[in-house]
Amino acid sequence: MSEKKSPCCGVERFLVLLDGPWATLIIRELLNGSRRFTELKHALPGISAHTLTHRLRRFEEHGLVTRQAFAETPPRVVYELTPLGASLKDILYAMRDWGDAVPDSLLETA
Repeated sequence: MSEKKSPCCGVERFLVLLDGPWATLIIRELLNGSRRFTELKHALPGISAHTLTHRLRRFEEHGLVTRQAFAETPPRVVYELTPLGASLKDILYAMRDWGDAVPDSLLETA
């Protein structure tokens, strides 16, 4: 059996944890504070419930997000960034600023 080796490069570690098209957008939404599943789903048009559930579970496993379930009827579940997840704030804001500076003409060919 082969042993899985952790990426040693910081960029690769980042991409392992935040891979896929929805990962950074989910984190972006949670930077605004705790959110319920339905709030996240509405804030991210086009994401399937399956994908959102999968991403949130993965983030929870990796210590980026906490999940708090309340014993209510109907059940209520709230997701919130951990300090590690919140530490992505400056990175996402830098990505936003860079993206805002990209001319629209470059996006037409993407």
